[in-house]
Amino acid sequence: MTLQSLLASLNIDYHAYEHPPLHDCSEADRLALDRDGQRTKNLFLRDNYGKRHFVLVTAPDKQVDLKALSRQMKLSRLGFASAERLERYLGIQPGRVSLLALVNDPEQAVTLWIDEAIWQGEGLHCHPMDNTKTWVLKPEDIKTLLAHWGRPLTLLEVPQQSR
Repeated sequence: MTLQSLLASLNIDYHAYEHPPLHDCSEADRLALDRDGQRTKNLFLRDNYGKRHFVLVTAPDKQVDLKALSRQMKLSRLGFASAERLERYLGIQPGRVSLLALVNDPEQAVTLWIDEAIWQGEGLHCHPMDNTKTWVLKPEDIKTLLAHWGRPLTLLEVPQQSR
């Protein structure tokens, strides 16, 4: 079943946009794309031992304090996971990370964290594993999708580096 047909079967509506490939938030900034919903930054993280992996969805301009987040979540030092780990755990390339990639993780080896600060707003931008597309999903539809996958919704206050 495709991701598109899965969302349809769950009665999840979304706005779909096509655009040139976007590998990071700065590329979207340069193109000044006009899309509804909230832009997101999606980080693929791992703990110090490489045993636990996380997708963190936050605001594109937030400079995440990984040391503080590690302490907050009671984990050994968090860092960015490699492209090889991204391929192994979510079956995607860098620049394509979003919560929708969890469809490729039926063993639930990757934990999803969403920043409370962006959850309160409009729909969230998600790449459907293709960085030439953006789908905007409402928070209640994301809840429905996560429930279908049997995944918890973990909202947290993401610490920011002081400037």
